[in-house]
Amino acid sequence: MDAQMKRGMVEVCILSLLTRGDSYGYQLIKDIAPIMELSESTLYPVLRRLEAAESLTVYSVEHNGRLRKYYAITDGGRKKIAEFLNEWADVNKVYDFIAEVNGCEKP
Repeated sequence: MDAQMKRGMVEVCILSLLTRGDSYGYQLIKDIAPIMELSESTLYPVLRRLEAAESLTVYSVEHNGRLRKYYAITDGGRKKIAEFLNEWADVNKVYDFIAEVNGCEKP
């Protein structure tokens, strides 16, 4: 898969998880595991990018004597998900065309 496309999908997957409720890094990695492998070294730069883009906010909560960073989706993050879904419809049209022209069946 194209690295740029994968990067966009990771961002939207993380934002989608946050629509369920605020979460922290390790929990996000566990929650996304059924659909993709994601390491801490990949996750945290993505979270920083999403924060810089105002797609999520960050706050800290004390847990077992340490501060744990929690991430919360913003309206900007919800808008990013909606844009991705709209764009994905266009990608599906292109996929359908390529599959049809090449005599392939849809999976």
